[in-house]
Amino acid sequence: MSTLHVLSHSPFGDDRLTSCLRVMGADDALLLSGDAAYALQPGTAPFNALSTRSLKLFVLAEDVQARALQTPDWAKAIDYPAFVALSIHYDKVNSWL
Repeated sequence: MSTLHVLSHSPFGDDRLTSCLRVMGADDALLLSGDAAYALQPGTAPFNALSTRSLKLFVLAEDVQARALQTPDWAKAIDYPAFVALSIHYDKVNSWL
């Protein structure tokens, strides 16, 4: 069963990102939204953790732009309609609140 994991909290405030990466399966994907987009800051521990794994990684384009970040080649920036499409594509959606 595939799961879309959705993170919206900064990776610098708690261990949600680490916990999420630990439980992700091969068919799962991760969507960064809100302050979770800060995980894409080059040179940081969250960036390194994401870049060294082969996972399906999405980020809301609006949140990357609002934080003046760049989307790396190994992630895909999407809009809200694509977020809805992802939610339908995966069997489950798990929001890490």
